[in-house]
Amino acid sequence: MFLKPDYNLKSIYDINLEELKSKGIKAILFDLDSTLMASKSACYSDKMNDWLKKVKQNFFIGVISNNKNPDYIEKVKKVSDFPLLFDAGKPKTRAAQEFLQKHNLCAKDCALTGDRPLTDILCGKLLGCTTILVDSITADTESKIVRFVRALERCSIRN
Repeated sequence: MFLKPDYNLKSIYDINLEELKSKGIKAILFDLDSTLMASKSACYSDKMNDWLKKVKQNFFIGVISNNKNPDYIEKVKKVSDFPLLFDAGKPKTRAAQEFLQKHNLCAKDCALTGDRPLTDILCGKLLGCTTILVDSITADTESKIVRFVRALERCSIRN
């Protein structure tokens, strides 16, 4: 199925960085909200900061987010030390393609990682990236309705 991610993981921390490196992946592009930080928090956890430092040892890191709130964007910029793209319009690919070009990246050498099949994974597939679906970083604290919608969306990736 087209929306089936290359990797479907419970947690972002389950990404096998050595395996990605051995497959020629040079860059990991992340969704932001619910993937790297709690939605609309503009704050990385200490655990996430430590993990991102590990990732940066071997990979280019970039964020491709659909968020377009100017105040939030400014807050995120202050706590991020890697390239960020906001108002990306995923699953459309134009802005993401421009981001790849700007940073001299080839889609086949990138893994696009996110928590939403219909935006993140579809965008990654359309770009030609390796795709990694992870559960929301705040899955344990999300409301029942949010969890229901996420489960419904994930039905689109099952065989």
